[in-house]
Amino acid sequence: MSEMANSKERSGEFARIAIAALEEKKASEIRVIDISEVSVFADYFIIANGSNRPQMQAMSDEVSEKMEKAGAVLKQVEGYDNASWILLDFGDVIVHIFGEQDRLLYDLERIWRDGKQVDPGQL
Repeated sequence: MSEMANSKERSGEFARIAIAALEEKKASEIRVIDISEVSVFADYFIIANGSNRPQMQAMSDEVSEKMEKAGAVLKQVEGYDNASWILLDFGDVIVHIFGEQDRLLYDLERIWRDGKQVDPGQL
């Protein structure tokens, strides 16, 4: 298997782990965008909604814990303290946790429409 295919397979595994962690903390509207063919900095964006700051922070904590246990390296966290949009950068997998209004405002699905929407269950 080529190194590139192996890397994409690994990022898919990390994406599945992140999705499961989000689901465990009752995230809503989980979407996955495969941006590997339109971006050099990541393979997947995972976008999810939380209903309030404590839930969003719990979602972030759960994703971070599960991903790090699986061997992913958390490179950067943004927005955790104000928790209207939390970004978790694991390199090839970037997780965006939004409050509902901010998700509508930033509309990442539209901005990254050149990426491929993936059914979270099909990763």
